Amino acid sequence: MQDLVQSGGWMMLPILISSVVALAIVVERFWTLRPSKLSPPDTLDQVRGWLRKGQLNAQRLNALREQSPLGRILAAGLANARHGREIMKESIQEEATGVVHDLEKYLATLGSIAAIAPLLGLLGTVIGMIDVFAAIMIHGTGDAAQLAGGISQALLTTAAGLVVAIPAIFFHRFFVRRVEEITVGMEQNAVHLVDLVHGDREAAPEDNAGGKP
Repeated sequence: MQDLVQSGGWMMLPILISSVVALAIVVERFWTLRPSKLSPPDTLDQVRGWLRKGQLNAQRLNALREQSPLGRILAAGLANARHGREIMKESIQEEATGVVHDLEKYLATLGSIAAIAPLLGLLGTVIGMIDVFAAIMIHGTGDAAQLAGGISQALLTTAAGLVVAIPAIFFHRFFVRRVEEITVGMEQNAVHLVDLVHGDREAAPEDNAGGKP
């Protein structure tokens, strides 16, 4: 491995650094973007129980806020529920914006690595080929083995860049999709909470209509 890195020239260094950063981001995002941690399935039921029993207070709101990102969103809505449905929805949306920003942390960096790594590899190959042709101009084409070795060394950086970029692209799209799924789940929970607190406005007219003789 060390020989391959040395054979690829100095352009292998930024590619190697990019691979380490990409690996660190993938591991960290796998650990952080766990649905059971971000959006526990029993959170809404817990809040529903507090509301039914009249046990919702500032202490429980703080505990809910510290529990999970979903808890932060629901707590923001509950804290402003007395101001009306629209204010409650706006407070939920504002808190959700911050939560989604946290969920997307480092994904832009991973996407940048996926885009830059092949370019670094191509640049290393171009630099290597320039060196090969410079050697041909000085020494001629008498030593075919030496020329083949120089070309293979130049192509190593392209291969290394692709090895870094392909997994980075895969995991970037994987995590973007996971963030979208988690966000949709949180939105559904928030909508249920608003309807739970202020009632379903769409269902009310139907109920009234059904009650007419």
